[in-house]
Amino acid sequence: MAAHLDGKVALVTGGASGIGRATALAFMREGARLMIADINEAGGRETVDLVVKGGGKALFTQADVTRGPVVQALVAKTVEAYGRLDCAFNNAGIGSPARTLTGDCPDEHWHQVLAINLTGVWLCMKHEIQQMLSQGGGAIVNTASVAGLAGLRYASAYVASKHGVVGITKTAALEYAQRGIRVNAVCPGYIETPMTAAGRSDPERMAQMIAQEPIGRVGQPEEVAEAVIWLCSGAASFVTGHTMTVDGGFMAQ
Repeated sequence: MAAHLDGKVALVTGGASGIGRATALAFMREGARLMIADINEAGGRETVDLVVKGGGKALFTQADVTRGPVVQALVAKTVEAYGRLDCAFNNAGIGSPARTLTGDCPDEHWHQVLAINLTGVWLCMKHEIQQMLSQGGGAIVNTASVAGLAGLRYASAYVASKHGVVGITKTAALEYAQRGIRVNAVCPGYIETPMTAAGRSDPERMAQMIAQEPIGRVGQPEEVAEAVIWLCSGAASFVTGHTMTVDGGFMAQ
């Protein structure tokens, strides 16, 4: 089968592990050249090594997505290396540092989660869009969550950030629909990643997660990656402003 993204250039933030790493490897499989970004240098470079061992081409840039000049430089380095930017997967994010009621959420917890999960996605979109406009188009996928579509107890900052991602995804999709840029979001349910590791080490918490998934298990990062690849590909040429759930039926309840 011919690669869907042969020769395309893809930027993946949060590429050091989990969904970001799985998606980088899927981009590699489909023929894309990669820029991997993460604040975790060791993990990011490990992802690059996996891509290269798989026969692909990838570079790593350490980046804090909450800082505008850093994100601008990240996009510039991608273009400097490969000449353009066709696909961007804005995936860098964190979970809730602690499970707290809304009225007990510490200020620093709120600001940290919003800075990384929402402001970080917006900054990436801002600079990616400018580049894509200059070259005639591109495809952007943001990582939201089922928490961007429904409320979840004890995670007010996380829920607010992911609802924000859904909102800016739809807004940008409308703004650039006739300018060659498609903007979509994936909304994972419970996925087996380092972010859910604490839950997996707690049998009771793990049982709660599985009980909320109608399919009867948590998802795998590769299952989200396939959705991202499709949304970035020409097969999704008429899809923009979409929030694609990859959630084992969570939102159907």
